[in-house]
Amino acid sequence: MPSISTFISSRRQALVWLVASGTLLLSGCDPHTSGLYGGNSPFKGIDVTGADYASGFQLTDFNGQTRSLSDFKGKVVMLYFGFVQCPDVCPTALTRAAAVMQQLGPQAAELQVIFVTVDPERDTPELLREYMAAFHPSFLALTGSAEATQKTADEFRVHYKKVPTGSSYTMDHTALSYLIDRQGRIRVVLRHEQTVSDYTADVRTLLAQPA
Repeated sequence: MPSISTFISSRRQALVWLVASGTLLLSGCDPHTSGLYGGNSPFKGIDVTGADYASGFQLTDFNGQTRSLSDFKGKVVMLYFGFVQCPDVCPTALTRAAAVMQQLGPQAAELQVIFVTVDPERDTPELLREYMAAFHPSFLALTGSAEATQKTADEFRVHYKKVPTGSSYTMDHTALSYLIDRQGRIRVVLRHEQTVSDYTADVRTLLAQPA
């Protein structure tokens, strides 16, 4: 059986043009994309500046280190909730995030992409490390207990649930990306169907703002 890195790397090549063109359709996951931003917003995504949620988390990375949102102050954070066995939405989101890193050039060092698993039962630290490495060496994955995962999801208003599939299960989950500014405040919610250019533009807008 091919490794997860081989599988995802080949999938990335097939998906990347769809991501860049914005033509990929959703399947298998719940996007939860309600809400509109005002016409004066500088962002392509949903402007949630001043929101009273998504104030933080305390989870563990794939190296066993406890992580909180405050660890990343000074950088822009792109946060996504998903799971390793997600068939299409998650690898598409991570492929897009890798494309954003490429478009940013030297500024990519100022963006931290974080993947929070909603399937801690199956997504071991070793599996998460290999999964992230298939997309970009700087990507970080976080996990936690069932209680910590639910608490974090609730804090970010993320919905997920286990769906039986015969002898196994899959996960339905919110398919949005969250941009957090250098001061640790949630600022933008990006929809799954938005393009790499949209994502990159909003990251650059946040990078241009003072820390």
